[in-house]
Amino acid sequence: MNKLSRALWGSLAALVLCVALGGMDAHAAVGGGDKNREKAARALRQGEFDVAEKIYRALVEKNPKDVAARLGLSFALLKQRNLRDAYDHAARVLALDPTSARAHALLGSSLLASGDFKLSIEEFRTALIFKEDEALAIAGLSMINFYENRAAIALAGLRRAVYLDPDEPDYVFSYAQAAARSERYREAADAYENFLRIAPRTDADRRARIRGLISFLRYLGAQRQLYMTGGSPRANIPFELVNSRPVINVRVNGSKTPLRFVVDTGSGMCVLSTRTAERMNIKPIAQGGLARAVGGGGRFEIVYGFLTSLQMDEVRIENVPVYIRHFHNEQEPVDGYIGLSVLAKYVASVDYGTQQMSLVRQSERGVQPRAFADTLVPLNSNHAAPSMDAPPSVAELTAAPVTNAPAPPKASVQSSFTHSYEVPIRSTSSGFWSSSVVLEGVEKPLNFIMDTGASISVISQELAKTEEMARFEQKSRLKVFGAAGVSEDVTTLILPRVSFGDYTHANLAAAVLDMSAINETSGFEQTGIIGGNVLRRFRVTFDFQRGVVRLDPLTTQPAPAPATPARDAHITPASGATP
Repeated sequence: MNKLSRALWGSLAALVLCVALGGMDAHAAVGGGDKNREKAARALRQGEFDVAEKIYRALVEKNPKDVAARLGLSFALLKQRNLRDAYDHAARVLALDPTSARAHALLGSSLLASGDFKLSIEEFRTALIFKEDEALAIAGLSMINFYENRAAIALAGLRRAVYLDPDEPDYVFSYAQAAARSERYREAADAYENFLRIAPRTDADRRARIRGLISFLRYLGAQRQLYMTGGSPRANIPFELVNSRPVINVRVNGSKTPLRFVVDTGSGMCVLSTRTAERMNIKPIAQGGLARAVGGGGRFEIVYGFLTSLQMDEVRIENVPVYIRHFHNEQEPVDGYIGLSVLAKYVASVDYGTQQMSLVRQSERGVQPRAFADTLVPLNSNHAAPSMDAPPSVAELTAAPVTNAPAPPKASVQSSFTHSYEVPIRSTSSGFWSSSVVLEGVEKPLNFIMDTGASISVISQELAKTEEMARFEQKSRLKVFGAAGVSEDVTTLILPRVSFGDYTHANLAAAVLDMSAINETSGFEQTGIIGGNVLRRFRVTFDFQRGVVRLDPLTTQPAPAPATPARDAHITPASGATP
């Protein structure tokens, strides 16, 4: 997708010119086309997206001016995450009919899935100008609100999309995700059950994951408030830096014996090792399906647990849902991971220089504006968040101007350790924090997960195979311990320049890994991970309320991470069923 926007917009312009010169009939039909379109539509409903694609392609080959068939083809390709071709066919429809709301919505959906938020917003807005009730555009704008942590607007917008098109499983699934993030667990469980009723039965593993998630959500809905913060509103917690990962002492369920947990911003929920859960008699409360992740066979069983309390120094959090899974590294044993579901209740700072993590409860500080200026409903706008029981208007979904994120404090190369940097972040569907990153030699900004639980940074195999990246390959190889097992002989690159926010890192060591497992449920494409070999140079503050990660360069540097990575590395993100 690196050159998608520029190349395909050029193709679109050329097609528009051809239409103008040739006087083509945009709506010409072919004999038998209606019956074939019905077959293709039925295949889409049954989840046979490849069958639908073949039928629509045949219709388009017979008549390149068949707008309905080309729109269907674009949608079938989008369902299969063939984003480039989905975009191309939607663009060709606009060459024939520039007012097609569906085509604009398909362009927006392809761009959003590839991680291009700015252009996707423009396409969704244009779609709603031509058709106010275009469900695909409403769902797309709602998901942008979801990724940028405006859960109330996202939930109301997705309710509207489901009302407009109740038979589209993707809208129902996204609605369930938004309800869960809004901590409306019973509503989320009901929505997931509706999804299972209307979704194709072709993906047995996904359905098993969702059935397990429904059981988990029913359990959570019966509990009193989750993630209840108590104890001191502020704390400074020492940590041990192990392979560029911060490890703290944690007490679980009132135990006097401390456990070792990694502070892990690459995990949406907290995680507990199977061995520790058995030792502490913490039983699974729900399970079902397989999650996908880096390492080994690429899959592991999804098992949910529940902690009555989790204590870090003087900070206490009650009613904490967790994943329970096997940990593969026996050389650097830990008992669990502190995920973003807990960290987001605080302003959390990880100071790699002093090896201290500070937590300040969100209620102890005033609300500040978010970092993204290209939000759909700005915090200081006159548009109030919609009622949870009423759909947002088009104006509410599209209120803010499309601009770039505000520039963080400027810093010169000469004085890079005397300035701070603020990096805007978004939340993926699976709960990771993601930021826009620019790599030297790659035209399009990419999305990378900000991950304190990863000992090394990562780029995707797909990107590493490109001509721009292949020349940076190193002879050294890594063993990577992932959530799903161990990967041997992992390729490494030395990237000459990596920029995020206003910070640039030179000669960054990165492992090359298959990111498709992580992208399965991320919602928008993640191309890499910023890991501990970068973050350890800073005091890193994760501010969920403002939607930023703040980087304060250390005045006294820790022992530098080697340009060539250590033999072993850890990567934690996994795709599963996250409430």
